[in-house]
Amino acid sequence: MRTIMARTPHDSSVSFSKRHFQWITKKPGPGGKAESRPEEEKHGEEEEEAQGFAAAAGDTVDVGSFNAPTKKKHPGAAAAVAMSRFRAAFMSAIASGRLHRGGAGNGLGTRVTGTLYGRRRGHVHFAFQGNPRSSPVLLIELATPTSGLVREMASGLVRIALECEKKPHGAASRRLLEEPLWRTFCNGKKCGYAVRRECGPADLKVLSAVEPVSMGAGVLPAPAGEGESEGGIMYMRARFERVVGSRDSEAFYMMNPDGNGGPELSIYLLRV
Repeated sequence: MRTIMARTPHDSSVSFSKRHFQWITKKPGPGGKAESRPEEEKHGEEEEEAQGFAAAAGDTVDVGSFNAPTKKKHPGAAAAVAMSRFRAAFMSAIASGRLHRGGAGNGLGTRVTGTLYGRRRGHVHFAFQGNPRSSPVLLIELATPTSGLVREMASGLVRIALECEKKPHGAASRRLLEEPLWRTFCNGKKCGYAVRRECGPADLKVLSAVEPVSMGAGVLPAPAGEGESEGGIMYMRARFERVVGSRDSEAFYMMNPDGNGGPELSIYLLRV
């Protein structure tokens, strides 16, 4: 499976996720199979999907710039373009000497705590915190089903890329971590949109429950009043290294506790 970024010197053929993260899963019940989605959708359907997903997360976002009419591309062309954009952005930052660790004024530094969580049959959320007890500086909800991400993690390397639109020259722009809407790619495949969310009571409850966990994965029981059919909340928690390429590019690499091999989960944010 093609990845968004080229393999780094830190990458290893030894599966880090298989050694350190054993997801606790149950066999799907009758009719519990995930529905497959067509790889290519029409322009109108994509806009409706993005608007609906943003509305469900409590945000109002203008997605017109995401769906400007374009020429129909050959299947796989979007993945190739995304991969080349990310590679060019980070390689340019390294070559110009602008690559640095951490950042100031946003509550995140060189090392952050990252938590991915979601209901078995719901969407994936990921939150980054400056420390395990602080409120998340970044909380994003993906359109990717939790079960789909679990399958990707079991297969080995996972690269999640989030791409947003750059404002026209001269227009007031927000910080990268404050962008509200993102196109999402997982291992080179487009998988809908992601939205930035404010941390609500349900999110705080999950983060509080996993606060003692420095690194690990498991399933939290379903809240009282919900049946087993709803499924528990799956989570994975680890330390991430934050690398800032420029004001328009950042990356989060899951840190390997034993110091061997490279991260098997990386999250890239890019404004293009």
